[in-house]
Amino acid sequence: MSGDETPDPRPQVLARREVARSRLFRIEELDLRFSNGVERTYERLPATGHRAVMVVAVDDTGEVLLIREYMAGFHAYQLTLPKGAADPGESLEDAANRELQEEAGFGARRIELLKELSVAPGHMGFTQTVALATGLYPSSMPGDEPEPLEVSRWPLADIDGLFAREDFCEARAIAALHLARMRLDEVAVKEARPDQRAPDGPAA
Repeated sequence: MSGDETPDPRPQVLARREVARSRLFRIEELDLRFSNGVERTYERLPATGHRAVMVVAVDDTGEVLLIREYMAGFHAYQLTLPKGAADPGESLEDAANRELQEEAGFGARRIELLKELSVAPGHMGFTQTVALATGLYPSSMPGDEPEPLEVSRWPLADIDGLFAREDFCEARAIAALHLARMRLDEVAVKEARPDQRAPDGPAA
């Protein structure tokens, strides 16, 4: 190691083994030794290599598109945002537009990637990128959902009212809406701000 390199602060991996695998998930055990000498075994669901997106689609009236979807983890229907995995070779922007058309029946003229979010990072290596979709227009594509999804709209200005609903509780969706609102507020401020540049004049 050269003098300019910083030591890796992560615990040392002593052993790694797969303990279970299903169609969608793989469970892995890690035997770790931390810098203070303590050893522990962790279980995790490592990343699958498939990138994923969650789409905050906002129409020209300032309303966000929501879907009501069956959540197998809770055996219940909940409100959430359109989301899904990118196909091999598909950009995240194209994946966001495709998922929006498959799940909500709209396409978007503008897609902006905002931030990559982790999900339960203590146990899972999965991430999902938040995409802001604007310039919406009706457009549908066939998807892989087992039943048609109910689509509804909610005013972004009343997002706190949405957060108060018992059937809207997915942490990723709440974070995505906060990020989208912050970005849209930033854009609105820039558009409303008058040009601050000094007019051209004779040199001093």
